Amino acid sequence: MKPSSGNAGINKLARVIQQRMKEVNASPLLLDFGVIQEDYSLLTNTYPIPIPKTDYLVCRDVTHNPGKPLTQTNTEANHSHDVVLPESMRWLKPGDRVLVAWVQNDAVVIDIVLSATKIGG
Repeated sequence: MKPSSGNAGINKLARVIQQRMKEVNASPLLLDFGVIQEDYSLLTNTYPIPIPKTDYLVCRDVTHNPGKPLTQTNTEANHSHDVVLPESMRWLKPGDRVLVAWVQNDAVVIDIVLSATKIGG
């Protein structure tokens, strides 16, 4: 067989690989909005079923408990100062609108989304 005449098996394999590569590349990273539900499930704009708390991920910045100081400093006289974060940097709660990144099949909550009226003076 001449190299230029091709091989049906190789050609079929190449077509399958090419089609699979198109399918993989057709699902880009997608940003989405979502809302945290009363049971802490996540309901996004593009996925119509609430995702249970056990099945989505969150960035660490939205997991801080505002009831606990972020850090504490002690002076020589055993006097301490708590550094407390503002309310807008708290952990997730029901009703929060959030920014979600879809990484393959995983939903990742990036941050809480607030109205622009909350900024500036």
